[in-house]
Amino acid sequence: MFYSAFRAVVLVPLLRWLFRPRVEGLGRVPQHGAAIVAGNHQSFTDQFLMGVVLRRRISFLAKQEYFTGRGLKGRLAAAFFRGLGAIPVDRSGRAAGQAAVDEGVRVLGRGELLGIFPEGTRSHDGRMYKGKVGVAEMAIRSGAPVVPCAMIGTFEAQPAGRRLPRLVPVTVRFGAPLDFSRYEGMADNRHVLRAVTDEIMYAILKLSGQEYVDMYAVDARAQLAAHGSGPAPADAAGASQLAPVPDRTPGDRPAAARHAAPGEERHAA
Repeated sequence: MFYSAFRAVVLVPLLRWLFRPRVEGLGRVPQHGAAIVAGNHQSFTDQFLMGVVLRRRISFLAKQEYFTGRGLKGRLAAAFFRGLGAIPVDRSGRAAGQAAVDEGVRVLGRGELLGIFPEGTRSHDGRMYKGKVGVAEMAIRSGAPVVPCAMIGTFEAQPAGRRLPRLVPVTVRFGAPLDFSRYEGMADNRHVLRAVTDEIMYAILKLSGQEYVDMYAVDARAQLAAHGSGPAPADAAGASQLAPVPDRTPGDRPAAARHAAPGEERHAA
């Protein structure tokens, strides 16, 4: 109830006024049954905009710290994120990644819509980075289709570290659902997980027109910081970061074409 009221009274009017979102391909998102909406992650506002333009409720995995704050402020923050459909995930310990995947599969098992940003954290420079394989495991285990989604203009509106968004128009573009039922029973195969993840990321890339970087976003930020030219912090005050699903196969190389241009043909391994 809170979700519906908050969405109708606050989120929709506010975000439509701020960003004037243009929506393309909305009819490609299934109106019933389980589905994963996988998007590029450029801004704190991505998850809110995705929720605003969709006709049905969508849930996101969020780090548990958003739900454990103390005092009135902490309780209000927890209520806010729960009302938006956020699901707390414990990111501590070695089993954190699997816990996030399991929770995502449970959401899909209830026939719901799950939103995820496979890059795991926001891009610090507007480029697209390598996706983590949690999205592939969820898709294969649940049998749910994956709808690629491109957030265009949100980096210019509110890059990481910027507290208040600029008033610029953005586009939310959905692609055709991807079916991975051919990989049923192969969710433990690391090569399959990598290939499926790359196929998803390439579909998003074609929609967004971004430059692709064959590196995890967190590694790119660390590399820049090590050279003394680090980007704005991913979790600046007032900003949010969805709980990333750690890649359980960090040594694998992607099957996707490196720095692929939109429209370029590619086949998963």
